[in-house]
Amino acid sequence: MAFNFGATAGAGAANPSGAFGGFGTTTTTAAPAFSFSAPTNTGTGGLFGATQNKGFGFGTSFGTGTGTGLGSGLGTGLGFGGFGTQQQQTTLGSGLFSQPAQTPAQSNQLINTASALSAPTLLGDERDAILAKWNQLQAFWGTGKGYFNNNIAPVEFTQENPFCRFKAVGYSLMPNNKDEDGLVVLVFNRKEADIRSQQQQLVESLHKILGGNQTLTVNVEGVKTMPDDQTEVIIYVVERSPNGTSRRVPATTLYAHFEQANIKSSLQQLGVSLSMARTELSPAQVKQLLQNPPAGVDPIIWEQAKVDNPDPDKLIPVPMVGFKELLRRLKVQDQMTKQHQTRLDIISEDISELQKNQTTTMAKIAQYKRKLMALSHRTLQVLIKQEIQRKSGYAIQADEEQLRVQLDTIQCELNAPTQFKGRLNELMSQIRMQNHFGAVRAEERYYIDADLLREIKQHLKQQQEGLSHLISIIKDDLEDIKLIEHGLNESIPIRGGVFS
Repeated sequence: MAFNFGATAGAGAANPSGAFGGFGTTTTTAAPAFSFSAPTNTGTGGLFGATQNKGFGFGTSFGTGTGTGLGSGLGTGLGFGGFGTQQQQTTLGSGLFSQPAQTPAQSNQLINTASALSAPTLLGDERDAILAKWNQLQAFWGTGKGYFNNNIAPVEFTQENPFCRFKAVGYSLMPNNKDEDGLVVLVFNRKEADIRSQQQQLVESLHKILGGNQTLTVNVEGVKTMPDDQTEVIIYVVERSPNGTSRRVPATTLYAHFEQANIKSSLQQLGVSLSMARTELSPAQVKQLLQNPPAGVDPIIWEQAKVDNPDPDKLIPVPMVGFKELLRRLKVQDQMTKQHQTRLDIISEDISELQKNQTTTMAKIAQYKRKLMALSHRTLQVLIKQEIQRKSGYAIQADEEQLRVQLDTIQCELNAPTQFKGRLNELMSQIRMQNHFGAVRAEERYYIDADLLREIKQHLKQQQEGLSHLISIIKDDLEDIKLIEHGLNESIPIRGGVFS
């Protein structure tokens, strides 16, 4: 029995050629009506019969030929399409779960390729060696035709051939959505702005494609822009039962319906270029993907890629074949960088707004603290007056006397000129000076407290008295000096007359 991954035919369908069907093929049988109810177990099966895939796209068992297709379910579901292109049909088919026996056509293909690269017999002379080198160069580039025999058709070289040099291995994020979430991705060949402006019409069109059943509701989970003016729309369908309960239609069931020929053509008319079920990979599926390297990828490089995987729990290695795939990944990376930058700008604006709110809140907190302090003082004054009235007429108790002694001691320490009082007076003077300067700048009048005014007057009076006493002393000293000078002047002529 041949492998046929991705075929969504009923149980009675078969591959007429008996060969490998390839990933992502969609040979389906048309269903009479759209329904998500449990199918009957018949030979052909309903629209979503028992032979449909319940997982990511590998069928209900490894030996059956049904499934949603690994090519469109995995590669594009991971976001980079490493396994989702048609060129990857032989990439995982030759050894995904086992090594199937090669058909005669495949054996002949390998023999013809080897003959074209090593020993062509087209011309029968030394020019065949030059032709062999030319065929090798074409194989390295992954393009062209390799002529090797006059009686056999040339070999077509593609980028998937084992000799192509333009290959690398990257990493893609594995989806973590469950099948019960019902998320299906539709890629539209339209800009995000157009999709968002016509989102309601799009939902109505998808509902019509699903048959217009009133028990089904189409919901849009998210819209994301993609390179090349494409847009990714994530949808899910909710099915309501007559008893009032509702459930999401499984992703694989909805994807299988979209892959039917008539439904797929209707989606293409809406501009859908690709549809995929966004479901997570089971550990067994991941193991099978990692054990067998894709066709054309060196097993040593594949093993090294698995070793270099920065996060094996979330990332899976995928091959990058050719410059187009590299360019596509580069565009996706640029797109994600722009989205991250946009998100960072939004976060920066939010942080700036939060900082402004924090400043306003801190100012309000300080204001409320001052108000609380004032209210506390007022409350304390009320309590003091109330306590005085309550204790009026009673003798002073022992604890009150002890408290009075402590207060007197504190008062004495505060009144000591060399301790706190001097410092407090100095601080009060500085505060008053600052308030005075601020009042002068604001052109406000300055009022001096009466007690402070009395202290200033007393201090100035003492200074005036000191200056008056100093002046009187200086005057007395001047009079004494004049007397001494007068005495000295009188004594000089007398001495001169005695010596003459």
